[in-house]
Amino acid sequence: MKKDLHPTNYRPVVFKDMSNGDTFISRSCINTKETIEMDGETLPLIKLEISSTSHPFYTGKSKLVDTAGRVDKFMNRYGSRAKK
Repeated sequence: MKKDLHPTNYRPVVFKDMSNGDTFISRSCINTKETIEMDGETLPLIKLEISSTSHPFYTGKSKLVDTAGRVDKFMNRYGSRAKK
C-alpha cells in the first residue's frame, strides 16, 4: 500500500439536517470551523440541506404533480391491460 495515501484527519463528525434538525454522527475528513456538543464531547459540525430523514423519496411523502392529467390519460388508455 502506498504511504500517506489516506487522510490523517479522519474523525467522528456530527451531520445536522437543517430542514428538520435531525443529527447523526459519522466519520469524515471534511474541514469545518463549527463545533457542537454531543454525547459529552465537542465534535465538528457539518450542516446539510437535505438528508434521508427529510428527502421526499426516502420519507414516502413525494407528491406527483400532474397538471395536464397525463397519469389519468395513461391509465384510461393502458390501465385495462394490467388487469389481464
